Amino acid sequence: MSVTADHRPQMSVEEFEELAAHAPETVTLEFINGKIGVKAVPDGDHGAIIMWLLRRCMQARPELDLHVEQGLRVDRYRSGHARPDGVLAPIAHFAGQGEWVDPSGTLMVAEVTSYDHDTDRRDRVEKPVAYAEAEIPVYVLIDRDTCETVVHSEPEDGKYRAVRSHPFGATFEIADLGITLETEILKQYVR
Repeated sequence: MSVTADHRPQMSVEEFEELAAHAPETVTLEFINGKIGVKAVPDGDHGAIIMWLLRRCMQARPELDLHVEQGLRVDRYRSGHARPDGVLAPIAHFAGQGEWVDPSGTLMVAEVTSYDHDTDRRDRVEKPVAYAEAEIPVYVLIDRDTCETVVHSEPEDGKYRAVRSHPFGATFEIADLGITLETEILKQYVR
């Protein structure tokens, strides 16, 4: 999304990068739509879900890596910075690029909802737009509140044209990636 007169960024991208570089290790910052967001510290179930997804991706597509919390520049004008829970790309695709990388070549991003006050705005509203604008082919949201996996695909004009929800327990293939997810185990990782 572009920044309008009604929506001024809290700071410049350079100021954000400086702040993020000096944040304590226990704080993960993102900069979406000109606003700073703080990602909740992942709980053990969140980590278990990411490891489960990492194993599924590596087993199905060993020529790809699922990078955990790789920083991506995601707004249309590269003024946004997100740190998805997982970023699927070819092996060593981001080598030598630094902390915040161009999302070109990214095949999929994944987020697991946290139990915090702004997960709805961040993971369900802002990030699908930012990832679609960056033309990332697939956004997978593992939603622990609704107990479903939501697969967004076919980005066009800043939106994902296809959005499919699968309840925890379903088995399905991620669009165009050849990765099948059997999600029964995810029922163990919700409150």
